[in-house]
Amino acid sequence: MLISSLSFAIVNLMVKLLTNSYQLFPSIQDYPPYELVFFRSIISLSISIVIIKYRGIPMFGYNKKWLLIRGVFGATALLLFFYTLKNLPIAVATTVQYLSPIFTIILAIFINHQKVKSIQWLFFLIAFSGVIFIGFGKSNDSRVIIEPIWLILGVVSAMLSGVAYNAIIKCRATDEPITIVMYFPLVATPIMFFIMIYNGYVIPKGYEWGLLLLIGIFTQIAQVFMTRAFHFTEASKVTPIKYFGAIYAVLIGYFIFDETLSLYVSFGISLILIGVLLNTFLVKRKKIKP
Repeated sequence: MLISSLSFAIVNLMVKLLTNSYQLFPSIQDYPPYELVFFRSIISLSISIVIIKYRGIPMFGYNKKWLLIRGVFGATALLLFFYTLKNLPIAVATTVQYLSPIFTIILAIFINHQKVKSIQWLFFLIAFSGVIFIGFGKSNDSRVIIEPIWLILGVVSAMLSGVAYNAIIKCRATDEPITIVMYFPLVATPIMFFIMIYNGYVIPKGYEWGLLLLIGIFTQIAQVFMTRAFHFTEASKVTPIKYFGAIYAVLIGYFIFDETLSLYVSFGISLILIGVLLNTFLVKRKKIKP
């Protein structure tokens, strides 16, 4: 999960560059988020198909119901997340998206019959209160306004990701990790293609092809390692580690995009991290089983 979170951070960096929110890199074209999801998906799909054929794994897997659920909810969550990356500071967008581990655990109660201690609900409340503080705050960067609509869409994206992660858990006894990974781009690629045809697209130029390729490659690395993590242990133990990505995002935002955050926003991010870390320590100490 640590490798996965670092790879996702690199993907988010590439997306932020290609959406060119601040016009800091005028040589890079401004891509719509749905087109970035398309390129991310078609590269990942191509890699997955090659691996599946090489290993002789059934192309469409066995647990098709939950594989499709993983693909549909994951693709929708990703599209919403890319929109928040475009319209929010990268640290804020990433941290709000990392509410998905909490949604994963909450939804796992009903989907995967996972047990949760009463004190964990307090930790969840602490994390969700961080979103409220972020909503009241403003970025010190005058180029960026933290609008409530993007925070709300970020929370919705995290919730949909929670469904997708529970679908991964449902499939771990029936399908190979690469098959579960493949269903994400299998669903996303045709959907994003039709959105591009209807709403328009940008033709890549020069080294932009390289940035798009990096999105696909690091996405594949992130997805495979994340799926393997879910294969080998319960959700409550591995999902909180995704929050390391928030630290990467703060560093990327500060050093690359010159994003400075207000006290309210920084405190909100801290609350989210505190909530998940408390939950992590409790899970390790109590050894909660699903």
